[in-house]
Amino acid sequence: MIKTLNSLFVTMFGLGKIKYMPGTFGSLVTTIILYYLFHILNLSTNFILIGLIIIFIYSFYAVSSHIKNNENKDPGEIIIDEFLGQSIPIYLYEISHGVTKNDDEAIIYYLLFFILFRYFDIMKPFPVSFFDKNFKNSFGVIMDDICAGFYVVLTLVCFMIIKSYVL
Repeated sequence: MIKTLNSLFVTMFGLGKIKYMPGTFGSLVTTIILYYLFHILNLSTNFILIGLIIIFIYSFYAVSSHIKNNENKDPGEIIIDEFLGQSIPIYLYEISHGVTKNDDEAIIYYLLFFILFRYFDIMKPFPVSFFDKNFKNSFGVIMDDICAGFYVVLTLVCFMIIKSYVL
């Protein structure tokens, strides 16, 4: 029973079992879910943060359990890591500056976050590649996507700094 629940959890209820590009679909669904939580349901950022922290902590156990008897320690069907990595720039955007975000603006930024996250997740610049290559366990599976999420944030911060000097 717990093994089935962990499998559903790490594959985002079977979405990770899609034959082609499961990580991309996981990131896209994450983007849609978070847009819905923030902009349709208008849930508290604190409530969402608590949920993300619980998912983050439980992911280590669930991924570890899922890959326990598997030769491939980072199978493509595990996409909860994409959920976590994609959540970082979106959550930080939503709490930034303490202002209410326009829905149209949010859609544009969410799309940008999605594209940048997929880029960094696929290209794996250091330290994303470090975690991916050196930790063949739940820590490596999760942390490479966490790093990719922070790369998105870093890219946007750099862009904002450059923009402030140019304009």
